[in-house]
Amino acid sequence: MNSLMTKPMKRNIDLLVIGAGMAGLCAATYAQKAGRKVVVIDKGRGLGGRMATRRISGATFDHGAQFVTARHPRFAALLEEARAAGAATEWCKGFSGNPDGHPRWRGTPGMTAIARYLALSLEIVQERQVTALRLNGNDWNAEMADGETWSASAVILTAPVPQSLVLLDKGGVTLSAEMMQRLSAIKYERCLAVMAVLDGPSGLPAPGGFAPESGPIAWIADNQLKGVSVEPAITLHATHEFSIAHWDKDREETARLLLDAAAPWLSAGVKTAQVHGWRFSKPMQVDAQTCAIISSEPPLILAGDAFCGSRVEGAALSGWASVEAVLASNPQ
Repeated sequence: MNSLMTKPMKRNIDLLVIGAGMAGLCAATYAQKAGRKVVVIDKGRGLGGRMATRRISGATFDHGAQFVTARHPRFAALLEEARAAGAATEWCKGFSGNPDGHPRWRGTPGMTAIARYLALSLEIVQERQVTALRLNGNDWNAEMADGETWSASAVILTAPVPQSLVLLDKGGVTLSAEMMQRLSAIKYERCLAVMAVLDGPSGLPAPGGFAPESGPIAWIADNQLKGVSVEPAITLHATHEFSIAHWDKDREETARLLLDAAAPWLSAGVKTAQVHGWRFSKPMQVDAQTCAIISSEPPLILAGDAFCGSRVEGAALSGWASVEAVLASNPQ
């Protein structure tokens, strides 16, 4: 059962997974099936990380990851399981009138549904922030913002690499020069996302998503055509360059600039709009390994889309790989 816990007691557990995105959820479900006692901690209110869905004025938006693809048989099997459970469906096989035969999947009703499906059997502690990871004998101590401490025989960190490095530094964990150079090289794109409720159909062609060839917009999606929203609603993703240049500027003005840039493709007016900033949208570089083993005894592993590819599938594969590393280091 997925549990929302507000004041957990200090406990000793087999595996602590930090982050409830795709990497963390896949790691936790795999480890639990392997017989480990697992707890997932996430500082946010929602599940799925960038697999995010939000409602505004009756409209529904996928405002992070727009779809998932499957190239690896294991991830393809997971999507089929989610489809059978009613949590995922095929959206299309290509965009801009150029189908390539490769399925793009979405959550039903929104992207976060896939994460919720994965979380059904997990113990998840939400809205609790880990501030440091510290080695304590044969265990790792996760120090919380409220002063509590969780002790675990193994830890898998799935936060963006820069955030994970901060937790290690605050806990006095020293990395080798080679590991520090390897992890410090991983940089992320930023993305400003506009969610706009429209006063009528957008006018975008089916299936409702495309990437402009130039300009400040990297992606436009019609959430109604996509099957996510009952009300007309679009999501705009700005390019990394635009997002960096406007990150600290007024968000309402930023929304106006992006909506003006999208105007040639739209046949409806905007009723209301909000902007969300993804500071770690996707990695610019992908590490050569499937995960980063910081320590084998006791296990401390970094995982996420920076290790197996910037797609959602890469995050899942890295999560599974991190558990393989834990099981090899700490067999029971």
